[in-house]
Amino acid sequence: MRLSKSKLIGLAALLVAFALIAGTLVWRNSRPKPVEITSVDGYLGGEKIGLFDDPQFNALAAKDGLKVDYRKAGSLDMMTADRKGLDYLFPSSRAAVDYGKAKGVDTSTSDIVFNSPIVMYTHKAVADALVGSGIMSRANGVYTMDMSKAVAAMSANKTWGDVGWPSGYGQFRIDSTDPIKSNSGNEYAALVAATLNGGQPATVASIQRDAPALTSIFGKSGWMETSSEDSFNQFLTLGVGSKPIMVGYESQILDLAANNPDAWKQVKDDIVIAYPTPTVWSTHVLIPTNAKGQKLLALLKKPETQKLAWERHGFRSANFTGASSITRFGVPGTLDQITAVAELPRNDAMQSLIEVLTKGTQQ
Repeated sequence: MRLSKSKLIGLAALLVAFALIAGTLVWRNSRPKPVEITSVDGYLGGEKIGLFDDPQFNALAAKDGLKVDYRKAGSLDMMTADRKGLDYLFPSSRAAVDYGKAKGVDTSTSDIVFNSPIVMYTHKAVADALVGSGIMSRANGVYTMDMSKAVAAMSANKTWGDVGWPSGYGQFRIDSTDPIKSNSGNEYAALVAATLNGGQPATVASIQRDAPALTSIFGKSGWMETSSEDSFNQFLTLGVGSKPIMVGYESQILDLAANNPDAWKQVKDDIVIAYPTPTVWSTHVLIPTNAKGQKLLALLKKPETQKLAWERHGFRSANFTGASSITRFGVPGTLDQITAVAELPRNDAMQSLIEVLTKGTQQ
């Protein structure tokens, strides 16, 4: 039976329609299913905000189905703050984790994510003056600060003029964040306490013995910020008269050079990074408080996240093997390897240190 021309056209149209429907179904089934996005929120040390705000980090998070939010808090402050509804805590040291554990925080699933040494930031005129007096030294373009000489000068109430910089006002001091609330200040306090203890990690007994010296040294700074990022920004903004020397993280200057080249260009001939001898490592530990926090931990441990954190924000990975040289940032006076490192005190000594400094601020 022969079909009429009109029937052939109708049949062809029907076949085309079936083909289009079948093709559409195949196309839809072959498309990747949209990733369900889960929001994760927690307390974050200010020095890591640049990473968490980075579009590349947020893209990596989105691939894993996460939208990462944060609330800025000092490493010690976050351990006693209200944690209701939060999925993680991200302090900047194992000492802060131990402090949190003593305060009832469940740290059983915590893990180290990044490392960064504690450093000093100063200005070239100050650094060169302190090299002249022997408190600092310079070799192969790298400035280091002798902690024994620096602590001795502060303990003896030396003026800036006494240590070789007559332009400075008042007593020689090294500014830090609040050691009762913020990690960089707390680790610097531990370093000062170890220096007063002959270079050995401080103990409860040595901290009680050296309490007057510790409160005197930190009393020289007056009011202190609770955020390392705020402190660093104030250092850059207010100039040499406000903060001649401050304590910070190595990552801060690397982050500035990588992400704000215009600002770096303005300060690079003046700002000096100096490594304390010895220094201490700041170990950034993520503490998940639930399954969502554990997903964030998994994201942070991924090689691509670790690579991003180093190359764009200056955080040394938990396993530094294979990372590019620090020279990639173009920041003079930086070190690939940190050799002179002191151990932090045990938790009971750190608790005693916080108590001593808390009493000192209340007097």
